[in-house]
Amino acid sequence: MNVDDAIIKGCMDGKREAQKLLYQAYVSTMMVVCMRYAQHRDEAEDILQEGFVKVFENINSFRSEGSLEGWIKRIMINHALNHLKKNRRMPFFEDIDVINEMEILHNDEPASFYSPVSHETLMALIQSLPQGYRLVFNMYVFEDYSHKEIAAELKISENTSKTQLLKARRMLRNKIEELQKNLNKEKINER
Repeated sequence: MNVDDAIIKGCMDGKREAQKLLYQAYVSTMMVVCMRYAQHRDEAEDILQEGFVKVFENINSFRSEGSLEGWIKRIMINHALNHLKKNRRMPFFEDIDVINEMEILHNDEPASFYSPVSHETLMALIQSLPQGYRLVFNMYVFEDYSHKEIAAELKISENTSKTQLLKARRMLRNKIEELQKNLNKEKINER
């Protein structure tokens, strides 16, 4: 029996020490997931805590067919989405008619596009996106959902998902370019 199996068994038996170990093992990873969906840290912490409650309530349904981390992550994402649906409207702006379909499908920036900014800066820029853009961007880029899966989960059309992703990428690109311009101006002024 490996460590995860022992912890899972302990959690299934309702042992607090096992729950504490599971929480400690995955809290930082799951906080990153929650931060991608939350507007601010306090909201992410609420989602995280409520998500772990759901993990402990449903641990008996874990089948050990996949990784424990993947199972917990799925619960956190679903809880984050439900939290957003329950507490505020998820705005999506559908104006697919003004955007060329081929531009949506083939507008993948090269991996080096994001390299000039730090991970922390990029995450802050992603968090600053409008909620609809941020949700689709996170689900597509970080969680590897397809547009069909995003559309089903968020109850929007696939075209709306594609549009939101394109607009999120454009907005991120503009924010990064603006950030770079400001940094260049500071360097020039330092001389």
